[in-house]
Amino acid sequence: MKFRGKDVLVWSVNNYLGLANHPEVRAVDAEAAAQLGMGYPMGARIMSGQTDHHEQLERDLSAFMQKEDSFLLNFGYQGCQSAIEALVNRHDVIVYDSESHACMIDGVRLHQGKRYVFKHNDMESLETQLKRAKTLIGKTGGGILVVTEGVFGMAGDQGKLAEIVSFKKEYGFRLFVDDAHGFGTVGENGRGAGDAQGVHDEIDVYFGTFAKAMATIGAFVSGPADVIEYFRYNMRSQTFAKSLPAPIVVGAIKRLEMMITQPQHKEQLWKVARALQSGLKKAGFNIGATNSCVTPVFLQGGLSEATNLTVDLRENYGIFCSIVMYPVVPKDVIMLRLIPTATHNLDDVEYTIETFKKVAAKLAEGKYVGEGIANWA
Repeated sequence: MKFRGKDVLVWSVNNYLGLANHPEVRAVDAEAAAQLGMGYPMGARIMSGQTDHHEQLERDLSAFMQKEDSFLLNFGYQGCQSAIEALVNRHDVIVYDSESHACMIDGVRLHQGKRYVFKHNDMESLETQLKRAKTLIGKTGGGILVVTEGVFGMAGDQGKLAEIVSFKKEYGFRLFVDDAHGFGTVGENGRGAGDAQGVHDEIDVYFGTFAKAMATIGAFVSGPADVIEYFRYNMRSQTFAKSLPAPIVVGAIKRLEMMITQPQHKEQLWKVARALQSGLKKAGFNIGATNSCVTPVFLQGGLSEATNLTVDLRENYGIFCSIVMYPVVPKDVIMLRLIPTATHNLDDVEYTIETFKKVAAKLAEGKYVGEGIANWA
């Protein structure tokens, strides 16, 4: 990638499988845009926004996800938020992981009933909140919705789905999983974290986005046919919004086909991810508990040090990566978040690790200490 005219090695991009600029994808995208135009269809799905392409993609997603039905969504953030809100009423209780993505938190906030949060991936805390929820719905006559992620996008650890579903029999909840970072990257052909953990069938509503592995716009929910049909008429973010443009849908069909039939992209992604993570650990870096492609690197320092360090990486070493600071991580912790892709190679990995050794040494020597925040522009 070029940043202000300079070539940089980018570890902060949503393109897991390297499909964004793949020639097969580019050809389909261009042909669909030329034939259909980016304005088609010109209405909401329930009005004049339905096309054969939208229906085909939903069928393809359902078959791949091994769920009864699927509903195509315009955007990941709005779609996830709206799906959670649509699933519950004021008599129900939501129990959710404390590190759920912002779109999930916003969906929970729209809920007019009670919501209980459990400590991240802490099953004892989950059961405590499930007991509270079960007591409450005994009075309200509602149900329980457990909300978590398949792969947590910041630190890269998978949600403990196999352990969560073990509580289903006793507490009778439905499980909603946002698997934005798992779809396309883990499980058979990228079917997601539930598939990887052997509990895919226990996920009642599966949410996936096209933004990460497929490098395009859009998202979907998959689940029982009656639940998906309910979504089609009760998800406000879709009912009152223009349908996803047909060329984007046609491009997503192609991307899904390649994800299923060309496993070499996922294999290359994991080759790079494993080399990056094992190399970082061997070099003494703390990468937390990631068991996905998301690769965090935890360092000690404040905000000014973090910004100065990342500017140094970009301007003097040609590496572009994201930083994450408080309140996402504790105070005085710097998290460099690396997203490997199938377009990276082992030379990229080696150079990055050697560079990180150099900037970590400079950080320890206090060379990034400053009074203000560095200008990223």
